Amino acid sequence: MTSLDRPSESIEVVAKPEDFDDWEGLLALLRESFAYMDGRIDPPSSLHAFDAAKLAAKAAQEQLVLAFLNGELAGCLFAAAKGDALYLGKIAVKPGLRGRGIARRMFEMAEAYAKGLGLKAMELQARIELTENHRTFTALGFVRTGEGRHPGYTRSTDVNFRKDLVS
Repeated sequence: MTSLDRPSESIEVVAKPEDFDDWEGLLALLRESFAYMDGRIDPPSSLHAFDAAKLAAKAAQEQLVLAFLNGELAGCLFAAAKGDALYLGKIAVKPGLRGRGIARRMFEMAEAYAKGLGLKAMELQARIELTENHRTFTALGFVRTGEGRHPGYTRSTDVNFRKDLVS
């Protein structure tokens, strides 16, 4: 138990559990977690194009990390090897549960997975408008490495982050 745990809380983080089949629940968690972005980011989140079947297909191709609080789905992230790095995406912690170390634990599991694959870093992107996410990722050891843009945009829409891993 860490100092962020509450005595009555049990936080469990697992990688790609074989018996997980609550794709509708995962989709609901992502939608709830990403709802604050609506109207703030342009273009809108790609999550709007997802359904439960697309999430299940994504999980079949990538590493899915899930967090549970007292047995209830509380967070997720997807991870896929890309070059020398593990790319992290669709990172979410249920609103109301943030600040309890759930994201940190998911990132720790992703880092162990990346090291196990012999990768040198972890990378992710955050929308340029979501400065609070930039601060969170920096606190987790990521460094801003540049900006990117979605097709058809002349301005930056993303901030790129990277965390080099020590073996």
